[in-house]
Amino acid sequence: MSTADARVSSGKGADPGTLSVHGLPQASGMSQADSGAANAYFVQGDERSISSPFDLGLVSFTGTASANQSRVSRPLRVLHVYKTFFPDSVGGMEQAISQMVRATQGSGVENRILSISPNPLPKVLGWEGAQHLRFQLTVNLASNAMSFELMREFGKHVAWADVVHYHFPWPFADLLHLTWGVRKPSIVTYHSDIVRQRHWMRLYRWLMFRFLGSVDCIVATSPNYVRTSGVLQRFAAKTRVIPIGLNPGSYPVASPAVLKRWQAAVGRGFFLFIGVIRYYKGLHILIEAAAGTTYPIVIVGAGPIESELRIRANRLGLTNVRFLGALPEEDKVALLTLAGTVVFPSHLRSEAFGVTLLEGAMHGKPLISSEIGTGTSFINVNEETGLVIPPGDPVALRNAMNRLYADEALRDRMGTAARARFDTYFTAEKMGKDYLAAYGALCTDARTAATSQLQKA
Repeated sequence: MSTADARVSSGKGADPGTLSVHGLPQASGMSQADSGAANAYFVQGDERSISSPFDLGLVSFTGTASANQSRVSRPLRVLHVYKTFFPDSVGGMEQAISQMVRATQGSGVENRILSISPNPLPKVLGWEGAQHLRFQLTVNLASNAMSFELMREFGKHVAWADVVHYHFPWPFADLLHLTWGVRKPSIVTYHSDIVRQRHWMRLYRWLMFRFLGSVDCIVATSPNYVRTSGVLQRFAAKTRVIPIGLNPGSYPVASPAVLKRWQAAVGRGFFLFIGVIRYYKGLHILIEAAAGTTYPIVIVGAGPIESELRIRANRLGLTNVRFLGALPEEDKVALLTLAGTVVFPSHLRSEAFGVTLLEGAMHGKPLISSEIGTGTSFINVNEETGLVIPPGDPVALRNAMNRLYADEALRDRMGTAARARFDTYFTAEKMGKDYLAAYGALCTDARTAATSQLQKA
């Protein structure tokens, strides 16, 4: 028997049996006999030591336990891999991963998160019942954080996992996957195309296509992005759509004192932007649109171009624009409660979804966004949940703001529709069920492959 066969063997004479996922519904195509394992795993050797990046294979899932096997019932282990996570960085990607973990952690999944940090002490953190491990940053090249420590230790975490869940884009993760020759069931949430680093893309393209070609499943966060991404079109056969969802209960409730404090500071009914202040967020467009207006605009967040934008607003004499910097979650919830409209002027495809738009919809606020062919227009439907304008157009943005600021009835109607659309498509509960189904399908495919190898042995 080959080494690969040995990795999936159940032992001589063992029944090929089933792979049923603890806490998950029976996967399509599984018979009642297959599902009769009482939602248990039979796990053999997945905690073995790994001596090199080329010694990883499938977890040994088997059926009826033989005399020399033990039956172990445990949750499905999912390993999330991304360059950064709370508390080192706060943004839409981190929030999306956080919500995925929350949505699946209580449904038969044990999550582990791997990330890189410039100061990874303490190394092990807890997050909503999941384990978060941080690794020392070695170098950051063109927004691609890399860690020699993570490269060394990645194998033992893959050995722990039943499913490896990558979050794209992060080229170093591609390298981790391919260097270690990972053959565990693997899934990639494709959060965004790589838009800005065009020169680096000439070097990276081969690695990216090999990585995406080697994983088992790719998840896009909106049908809009699938239609407009050349990369996703190339892998359409294994791409599915699972929108990012939020759990309102995961957000703090703004206390009366906090609401009162912010109402005294900024009033009510203002336009609100929340997010990391990056080049693709279109805040320079918002500042240009604000010229000559008097309605209040509140900008929450910090980032690489914050000081540049503050200088520009000062030069234009925009006393109605307030930069509040980064704020705690309770303060952001208070501002979402007090706001009249959420404005989100991102103008480049780097904005693949827009969690802030989801948060606005969750709070029943009308939305303003740009048509950039991404998930922003899946969340915000023009003339239904808000207004969608051409990207990079300050005049169109100003006109949209004028229209909503002047019409309370329109704001109420669109805000109600935004919340209804949120409840239909964007809850964390729905997202969690969809990912559970995806994980289950991957494990079923792994069981089928393992059974086939056993029959050939």
